[in-house]
Amino acid sequence: MSMNSAITLRDLTFEWPDGTVALDRVNGTLSAGRTGLIGRNGAGKSTLLRLLAGELRPTSGRVDIGGEVGYLPQTLTLRHDTRIAELLGIQPILDAMRAIETGDVDQHHFDVIGDDWDIESRADEALHQIGFTSGDLDRRVAELSGGESMLIAITGLRIRRTPITLLDEPTNNLDRVTRSKLAEFVDQWPGTLVVVSHDLELLEHMDHTTELYGGRLETFGGPYSTWKEHQEQAQAAAVQAARSAQQTLKAEKKQRVEAETKLARRERTGKKTQKDGGIPKILAGNRASRAQASAGSLRTTLDEKVQTAQAAVDAADARVRGEEHIHLVLPDPDVPRGRRLAELEDEDRRIVIQGPERVALVGANGVGKSTLINQLVQGTEPSAGRPRGRLMTELVGLLPQRLDALDDDISAMENVQAAAPETPAGTIRNQLARLLLRGDSVDRPVRTLSGGERFRVSLARLLLAEPPAQLLVLDEPTNNLDIASVEQLAEALDSYRGALLVVSHDFAFLKRIGVGIVIELDEAGRMHQRRELDFGV
Repeated sequence: MSMNSAITLRDLTFEWPDGTVALDRVNGTLSAGRTGLIGRNGAGKSTLLRLLAGELRPTSGRVDIGGEVGYLPQTLTLRHDTRIAELLGIQPILDAMRAIETGDVDQHHFDVIGDDWDIESRADEALHQIGFTSGDLDRRVAELSGGESMLIAITGLRIRRTPITLLDEPTNNLDRVTRSKLAEFVDQWPGTLVVVSHDLELLEHMDHTTELYGGRLETFGGPYSTWKEHQEQAQAAAVQAARSAQQTLKAEKKQRVEAETKLARRERTGKKTQKDGGIPKILAGNRASRAQASAGSLRTTLDEKVQTAQAAVDAADARVRGEEHIHLVLPDPDVPRGRRLAELEDEDRRIVIQGPERVALVGANGVGKSTLINQLVQGTEPSAGRPRGRLMTELVGLLPQRLDALDDDISAMENVQAAAPETPAGTIRNQLARLLLRGDSVDRPVRTLSGGERFRVSLARLLLAEPPAQLLVLDEPTNNLDIASVEQLAEALDSYRGALLVVSHDFAFLKRIGVGIVIELDEAGRMHQRRELDFGV
């Protein structure tokens, strides 16, 4: 393996047990340093990381990896009684050290510890950087927010110092402060780091950008913005090349038709001359033979030119990527500008959401943003001293962080019909097509769909519901979405004429959907309102 190569894929293929091909003969290299791995939902990025981490085995092909691998999955599956030491991944080492301290000198304990006798002091130093100490090692995950759990797990990978580290969507559920801390970690990360992310700010900290597209890995030296500029230039050139190739093909076909017309006219003239007796019969026959041979040669030459031009068109078209956009025609929820839809209140203030306002609910991890919107939608009693919400309309739609409102055993079509029973099936199919759900994906059980497809089905249920929701409540809607899908979500929401209440740490997305009111929730449960689009990004 090259000194500059950390990971090499050779004809890597993976099929799921039901025969679905996730990766098909993928070749490529993930270089040493920091690499942002990008690609559309369903391209196989998370599957690829699991293969690199050894969680999955290739169906065929191979992976050459230059060192031990540390891996952070997209979703941390944790029991509430999991301790921070376990989350860090150092609990076995601590247990071995405690055993030796009590007099148990079994060789196994020394093997577990290896060279990590200073693990506790290293853990204390690393935990201090994120607001914890080694005294917190026995605390339970139940006491932490999702963002804190994620950051501790990432800290554990830093402590363990594996030569290669894989992070799958590490900024999900992280607030602005912890995202900044993660960016600092990335800048100082030792060894090779591969990050799957849709976070444009984090991707700017990468040395390389590698795209998984069409079953191929293509690496570009530089962060995402540089790759994006290069890609746009390459696409502009590919589009121009395709147009030129198409014009050449059109000209060659036209020349072929014109030549055929001339040959037919010449043949008619020759036959007429022979019929009129203008030349001897034997001479006419020789001329006809030569004319046929010449015409055959000309046709062959022109046909070859058309075929060459067609091949050039096909090759040029293959370099042009199809860019699809969501263009929904949504029912109008008929929300007058002064219509009061919901209110949020704490001990000091009351904030009313009215008309087609677009409101963001922001704040640090663990301050209770999801708790507040769930209480608002479900109407449950809040905890003492915490903010509360009250609805003033029954026409409310909720898109939760987990897309668990779908019936996995029925199709996308049936899931949407359940929310819009009076809408004709043809109309629903057209709307699903506008959400880029077409063909058999509309009729397959939802459990067989990719994460991006499941998201669009959930979005369709929300946006196409009857009667249409006057208020949409979205909880971290961009989590686990690729960059293209985030843009598609913003396009879909552009067509919505009701009110939006969005919980998100993705401030670029909030700007994109035109948020005009920001409600910040602090650790004491107090709300602070400001009307500005500058979120301090």
